[in-house]
Amino acid sequence: MNAPRTLQEAVIYFADPDRCIDFFAARRWPNGVECPTCGSREVRFIATRRLWECKNKHPRKQFSIKVGSIFEDSALGMDKWLTAAWMICNCKNGVSSCEIARSLGVTQKTAWFMLHRIRKAMETGSFMKIGGSGAPVECDETYIGGKPKNMHKERRSRAKWGGKAIVQGMLERGSQVRAAVVPNSGRIALQSNIHKHVAPGSQVYTDDWPSYDGIDKHYAHDVIVHTQEYVRGQVHTQGIENFWSLLKRGLNGTYVAVEPFHLDAYVDEQMFRYNNRATKDNPLDDTDRFMLAVSQIAGKRLTYAELTGKVGETEF
Repeated sequence: MNAPRTLQEAVIYFADPDRCIDFFAARRWPNGVECPTCGSREVRFIATRRLWECKNKHPRKQFSIKVGSIFEDSALGMDKWLTAAWMICNCKNGVSSCEIARSLGVTQKTAWFMLHRIRKAMETGSFMKIGGSGAPVECDETYIGGKPKNMHKERRSRAKWGGKAIVQGMLERGSQVRAAVVPNSGRIALQSNIHKHVAPGSQVYTDDWPSYDGIDKHYAHDVIVHTQEYVRGQVHTQGIENFWSLLKRGLNGTYVAVEPFHLDAYVDEQMFRYNNRATKDNPLDDTDRFMLAVSQIAGKRLTYAELTGKVGETEF
């Protein structure tokens, strides 16, 4: 059977546990299965237990397909994991933990943990800067959080920026976006992020927020004043505004309530789907997007203690 092209085909395809192992192993170890502990390829497969055993003598010489990946220490079958990965990679507005729980027959808490582990695999982590191709780069920031009018008076008075988290984004037109949560909308925070992700000398378009003043020392900088106009020829920030629309549609409509502590993961999720969308020059489909996410699963780990911010706490 060929690789699945739809969700229905994916459910059928990954229903066979042996096929799941073969599928993931071929993408995790394209040159042959390697021991996660010592890197040796001298391993044998124990079919009755669906795991491998390294011929070298060392602790943990037996390992499964999940070891050294986001699936490690999970009792769930690969059929549930890969189906969940297909859904989050290809649902344009994301997929909630409640929906995953109903669809896969797991608890909401388990589904929530699963989705965050898959988001870990979807992290871009690219060192390549955008803007080097000559296409202009749009830079903007947005505010994520509840409406101040719905907050308690004391919280509203204490909270900077109305209690909202700030996300900065940079979009190379026709190509990729870089976005991340920033501590504030000051000059140092915003401009350091631009220097980190945008190639020097690129054409940069921003609004008239004062924190962008001075970047013309390193970039060709044009400003659009939104109180007067939204577009002036090629000068506008409509592309990054479109990304903000997609991000907020997922946060407000699908996930409803997102803690600032986890916001980066949700931004990474939307950024992965956006950067691997189908375009005229790069006609990706659902299968391609899913395959890319699966190829990034190995070598990453997220424990429940890390996810909940309880690393280092003493348990009694």
